[in-house]
Amino acid sequence: MAQAADTARTVILTVDDDPGVSRAVARDLRRRYGASYRIVRAESGESALEALRELKLRGDLVAVILADYRMPQMNGIEFLEEALDVYPGARRVLLTAYADTNAAIDAINVVDLDHYLLKPWDPPEEKLYPVLDDLLDAWRNSDYRPVPATKVVGHRWSARSSEVREFLARNQVPYRWYSADDPEGRRLLAAAGADGQRLPLVITQEGEPLLEPDSPELAARVGLATTPTAEFYDLVVIGGGPAGLGSAVYGASEGLRTVLVERSATGGQAGQSSRIENYLGFPDGVSGAQLTDRARRQAAKFGAEILTAREVTGLEVNGSARVVRFSDGSAVAAHSVILATGVSYRQLAAPGCDDLTGCGVFYGSALTEAAACQGQDVYIVGGANSAGQAAMHLAKGAKSVTLLVRGESLAASMSYYLIQQIEEAPNITVRTRTVVDAAHGSGRLEQLTLRDVDSGASELVDAQWMFVFIGAAPLTDWLDGAVLRDERGFILAGPDLTPDGRPPASWELDRPPYHLETNIPGVFVAGDARAESAKRVASAVGEGAMAVMLVHRYLEQS
Repeated sequence: MAQAADTARTVILTVDDDPGVSRAVARDLRRRYGASYRIVRAESGESALEALRELKLRGDLVAVILADYRMPQMNGIEFLEEALDVYPGARRVLLTAYADTNAAIDAINVVDLDHYLLKPWDPPEEKLYPVLDDLLDAWRNSDYRPVPATKVVGHRWSARSSEVREFLARNQVPYRWYSADDPEGRRLLAAAGADGQRLPLVITQEGEPLLEPDSPELAARVGLATTPTAEFYDLVVIGGGPAGLGSAVYGASEGLRTVLVERSATGGQAGQSSRIENYLGFPDGVSGAQLTDRARRQAAKFGAEILTAREVTGLEVNGSARVVRFSDGSAVAAHSVILATGVSYRQLAAPGCDDLTGCGVFYGSALTEAAACQGQDVYIVGGANSAGQAAMHLAKGAKSVTLLVRGESLAASMSYYLIQQIEEAPNITVRTRTVVDAAHGSGRLEQLTLRDVDSGASELVDAQWMFVFIGAAPLTDWLDGAVLRDERGFILAGPDLTPDGRPPASWELDRPPYHLETNIPGVFVAGDARAESAKRVASAVGEGAMAVMLVHRYLEQS
């Protein structure tokens, strides 16, 4: 008989699209393990992934996942590959027919499969339970790190509460959300000695209450690294989007002492994307969160340090050292720096938007809010890929999604594959030549004033949700006076510094700047912050790798 888990009601999950088989598997599992484990069953890969994500957010543990190989839309191997990102420590079992044994063997390499079972498994006492007993023993002896979830208590329509939830979710910190008006929320407030006037309240995994924490304090208390372990590195990467993560992976893997500094959460704008379908190697698409999590784990695996919630305010040259200064007055130095600061969404200038930001008006995908949009009408402002990806994601649960586009059509700024998907979605409407003139609401978004650009006619519509994607501005103001930028703030590098064939006046080396090198030798730029960059995930990752190659060249000649 399986031993009781040392944490309450750890999960064994089973997924099979045949309801009869699904019930039979769950029945046999409950008979043997129901006293010690919670048995969760699903009838599709997608519903099983949703269940896993919910368990993850609650901080629950999953010991074993059993998946049928032959399932429509998403087969068992594809599901287990996705599940690996959510619960990498769970033991994985594939249920197969005799004809599928070759696929099961291949899965050992693809998803690090622990075992495959041939159907039928009768009698379970001989063919099922011994296998699971061994896997459960191995799981209990592994470093699965059972950690209680962080708890967040706040108001539903609170900008800071929304920011805290987004910060935790994007940094892969499991948390549970409680409304301050619900009984459990009131109990948590009382236990923390809080009167509810200052929110959100965050209760860490260790039970420490934090009232209205800022991002650096929150990061430090939930276990994210915020302080460098050394004073000097080979490479400092500023920014944790695709370009920054690419730089960190290639820098650390090639032996450079590397530290990545991110002001909010790794992934950048790409990390907030619900689905990236044109990234090489992912024919079925990949979410920004999945891609970010894999890249972050990959960078850490090679030894890169990743600092979160650190605001960089200055860059200085001190001899051969490049000094990066933080907002708290501290600094870190390195032989070289890669600027991968990315861009931020421009703010909508319409009256009322500033006051309602985080209270119905959101910039970027704000994926933590997607579940609350179920069955409701959603407006999205923008006509580029990020807006299209958000529209497709939100349309899965929203009653309607309306894309508000200033231009004549989506073709000028959106990929063709996304335009096709939007045209085929029955609950997505595209309104071209339309802008938002004002946002209205008391404490939360309630209505929008829309204007037709051509006729000037205005319309007042009911709206509780608006997500804004209206172009991006580079996060480079802090570089003023140090690094040369164009009139829009994008960083100049390589050939753009030598339009007349001569380097900038401040350039002191005999050679011209390398392709991604700024006007400061040893300081490079990669990704969206670079002038004339492609603004695509793949190109940003490629530039991150290329920048590391040029760092090596710079270090060899220094």
